[in-house]
Amino acid sequence: MTRAEQAVDVLLSDGSTVQLRPIHPSDAPAVVAMHSRFSERTRYLRYFSPYPRIPERDLQRFVNVDHVGREAFVVLAGERIVAVGRYERLGPAAPDAEVAFVVEDAYQGRGIGSVLLEHLADAARRAGIVNFVAEVLPANGAMLRVFADFGYQLQRQFADGVVHLTFPIAPTEATLEVQRGREHRTEARSIARLLAPRGVAVYGASASGQGVGAAVLGHLRDGGFTGAVVPVHPTATRVAGLPAYPSAVEAGLPVDVAVVAVPPEAASEVVADAAAAGVHGLVVISAGFAESGVEGAAAQRVLVRAAHAAGMRVIGPNCLGVANTDPTVRLNATLAPRLPVPGRVGIFSQSGAFGVALLAEADRRGLGLSSFVSAGNRADVSGNDLLQYWQDDPATDVIMLYLETFGNPRKFARLARRIGRDKPVVALASPARPPGLGDSVGPDEAAVSALFAQSGVIRVDTVAELLDVGVLLANQPLPAGNRVGIVGNSSALTGLAATACAAGGLTVAVGYPRDVGPQASAVEFAEALATAAEDASVDALVALFAPPLPGQFTGTEADFAAALPVALTADKPVVATFLVGRAPAGMPSYPSVEEAVRALARVTAYADWLRRPSGVLPELSDVDPGAAQAALRGDPVDTGALLAAYGIDVVESVPVGSAEEAVAAATRLGFPVALKVAAGGLRHRLDLGAVRLDLADATAVRRTYAELAAAFGGDVLVQPMVPPGVACVVELVEDPAFGPVVGFGLGGVATELLGDRAWRAVPLTDRDAAELVAAPRAAPLLHGHRGADPVDRAALADLLLRVGRLADEQPRVRTLTLNPVLARADGLSVLHANVRVGSAAARPDTGPRRL
Repeated sequence: MTRAEQAVDVLLSDGSTVQLRPIHPSDAPAVVAMHSRFSERTRYLRYFSPYPRIPERDLQRFVNVDHVGREAFVVLAGERIVAVGRYERLGPAAPDAEVAFVVEDAYQGRGIGSVLLEHLADAARRAGIVNFVAEVLPANGAMLRVFADFGYQLQRQFADGVVHLTFPIAPTEATLEVQRGREHRTEARSIARLLAPRGVAVYGASASGQGVGAAVLGHLRDGGFTGAVVPVHPTATRVAGLPAYPSAVEAGLPVDVAVVAVPPEAASEVVADAAAAGVHGLVVISAGFAESGVEGAAAQRVLVRAAHAAGMRVIGPNCLGVANTDPTVRLNATLAPRLPVPGRVGIFSQSGAFGVALLAEADRRGLGLSSFVSAGNRADVSGNDLLQYWQDDPATDVIMLYLETFGNPRKFARLARRIGRDKPVVALASPARPPGLGDSVGPDEAAVSALFAQSGVIRVDTVAELLDVGVLLANQPLPAGNRVGIVGNSSALTGLAATACAAGGLTVAVGYPRDVGPQASAVEFAEALATAAEDASVDALVALFAPPLPGQFTGTEADFAAALPVALTADKPVVATFLVGRAPAGMPSYPSVEEAVRALARVTAYADWLRRPSGVLPELSDVDPGAAQAALRGDPVDTGALLAAYGIDVVESVPVGSAEEAVAAATRLGFPVALKVAAGGLRHRLDLGAVRLDLADATAVRRTYAELAAAFGGDVLVQPMVPPGVACVVELVEDPAFGPVVGFGLGGVATELLGDRAWRAVPLTDRDAAELVAAPRAAPLLHGHRGADPVDRAALADLLLRVGRLADEQPRVRTLTLNPVLARADGLSVLHANVRVGSAAARPDTGPRRL
């Protein structure tokens, strides 16, 4: 693997980017140059002496490592090395290694030390190292804080004027929490710098006013952007009525964002010029990158690498742009000529076309916008970055996402679970499911919606529905329950609403619908709405209005718009359908009853999720991740040992290829036994005769083997009999939107045909596991059916938690199927397990921080 392939880009605490990679012998001159830039204090604190220059012997030892017992990483800003970190094992097989790092003065205080420590600890763990030790001068408070703030259990000793530190480097909940907190802050800051720039440079705006660059420049100018607008043009002195400059540097103005609308072949010059001007990020409107084919994808990689080397982030390429309606910013760096009114909703769109539709529809409905980002090819900045930013953004109360694909699905699910507790997340996500999930087809469309709901995400199916839900969340409180009061002046409308409520999982409150009739005046209609709003048995209100006959009412009796706001006086959400006219301000109005109720049902389900406890990750006995990794290193993988490492016992199966082998296996296992066809799709098909039970002696085994071999072939499994139970299936697959997910359902052809599986994303909490057991439609069979004993559902939940823990900690496991699992009143038996593994590459949301 080349140095470029080993390199990763990481974010610092100020939101800028640097590159981190293993050290190489050719780095020696750059290490010497970095050392020459150190202040005397930095040299003293690192080396405990003035150390004015690096002796050649020390230098060669620094840059030549074996990447196992001795490892070192360098951090580069552009082409310049600005930090080095290393560990060295204290003996050939010692569990301890000494760790140290040093950061150039100009880059201190920006989080480089903590990033180096994460990557060094990860590399050391993979080399079998258990503990780090470090020696730090008491005066080096910054270094002591790096270790202390990481969440490790530090042991300190003071001797000979030096603080000696020892700490285990295995990840814990505390260290993961620290790491994710830093990830959140750095990603949020990197986006904040792009949405509130002091100035914007526009590259590619033609002097003729034609093209996308000129369009964005005009929208920036006409939108009232409060910062500097700098057109960069090679020859023109004015563009769009603004002074233009041959480079952003020559403008002499602070510029934080560069809008790029030049052809791909010219992008490298723009990156260099923007970097020289101190730009923090690029908004690349230009197309012709990864969406255009192999060459474009290569150009896109070069663009992002150059931007990150210069400390910049990239939005796009092939994007619509970014916007911020804050009155102190008024940024419209998009291709949309008009933005919605300022408001409390943040919108992310992966697609530029959908972004245009979202902004136009939000504007039409009066949905207020806080900020907007279109990511296009999503080469760098993604929806996850925006989730991190909007979580803490005081201007944003509701988050709306359009997502075509998920670059880091585990991270999305993790962030959504956390952020959804504070701010609702509404997502229009592609329903496409990938092929090639092994024996399992994975979650179906209904299960995908359930997975979103598990993470607190309100999933919708259309742009219209995205706006329907957004308008309701932005303007109304959340319901306290699912009881709905329906008030209208048309029996047809109230009947439709009652039907829609039942379909959406809402309960029509007792005494409703209330049809005041077409003869009711505005005053009477208002009185009925006010009564419903104050009704303690109503959690949400649906107001339905059909226009009266012309001239039927006069004066205040005809002023329905003025009378209706009484429904908003209680702290309950109200949705309305007005066949003619407009609902009063603050009351979400929908063109049809079904749309109004559907939006209310989505929001009610979210409110119910908020009220439920999130659950905990319980401690599990008999879990040994190290033993699991050893089992995964086998060829083939030792499935039994892998599962046993997580406390999952599988009933022994002996493969045989003859009647005599079958008898020998049965004799060893002990009679009675079962014989099963070995093929994975048949080994549980009792209905096809592929499974034969209660074979009591050798004669029965010989006869049965001959019958199975004649019908299905000679590959047969022999198993000891176990007590009967309800057949269940447990599955693990990698989902494109959520990463590893665990499925549970009851066994049998009928339930498989109907897709009766429930799914939850990893990691599983105790609540997730209990809900999985209860979720399948056939789950009542587990409670006892027609006189049968109820099964031990706690044992099933424990099994699911163990599968979830395995999935979370062993990314090489791509699919796992336990089928059948026989659940009984006294426990369960796992009869068969099938595992498919992949490469050892880490999942995007595991390991040390990286972009």
